[in-house]
Amino acid sequence: MFVGEGPGQNEDEQGRPFVGAAGKFLTELLESIGLKRSDVFITNIVKCRPPKNRAPRKSEIEACNPYLQSQIRLINPRIVCALGTPAITTLMGDEYSASRFHGKPLTKGEVTFLPMYHPAAALYYASLKETLFHDFQILKKLSENEEALHPDAPKSVEPSEKKQTLEKWA
Repeated sequence: MFVGEGPGQNEDEQGRPFVGAAGKFLTELLESIGLKRSDVFITNIVKCRPPKNRAPRKSEIEACNPYLQSQIRLINPRIVCALGTPAITTLMGDEYSASRFHGKPLTKGEVTFLPMYHPAAALYYASLKETLFHDFQILKKLSENEEALHPDAPKSVEPSEKKQTLEKWA
């Protein structure tokens, strides 16, 4: 599961997360570790675009948080990748940030959180591209060792069953 900050203009218009330039880069990152977008669930901490694409206010994040928590409960992911500091602090706490904790997994209960820079950051700061590719390699190792992370966890359902369940909530 991937959680970003909020929809940009393209995302807001299409009603789908990560469809702009950052989404294209996210797709490239996923493909670098052998995943497709259809293999993962992607969402944001806020569900609509703040005016003039400004950062979401704390009150907006708090208003959307019950919905995000419901998504996490329904998806029941073993790994949640928090993309960018707003998503990281929302999911992990105010003491966490992308610059200090990217690529460092933290397990809370049965979920492993992997904070990362937001793909859009690498579009502005080219030096972060390599960092993101490296952090996705960490994700690959975590997902390959999923059973080692959660040996008592129930086995996941077939993808077609997951899709069918998610479509019921769409």
